Amino acid sequence: MDRISAIRNVEDALREFENGEADLAATERRVAAVLRTYATEFDGDDGVYRAVGDDPVDGTVVVAPSEPAARERVLAASGVGEGSDEHERPDFDVERF
Repeated sequence: MDRISAIRNVEDALREFENGEADLAATERRVAAVLRTYATEFDGDDGVYRAVGDDPVDGTVVVAPSEPAARERVLAASGVGEGSDEHERPDFDVERF
């Protein structure tokens, strides 16, 4: 799924929600499914990585050019990044998604 298709699918889900044709839970599931599909089929130069480990990073999915960059993006997305003590950082690995 390319970016434009993903955006159109999200817009369709939001339109159905606004028109009362879908409830919030159904809309959230549909939007999450679109994003998950987009991420797994991402065809850019970067890879898609998922964090596996401690909270709050476990399950975080990011797009990055390498595993080290993915680790940094996961930490930034979780609010734990530069300036944090090593013992404050969660223990996790990143894997291709």
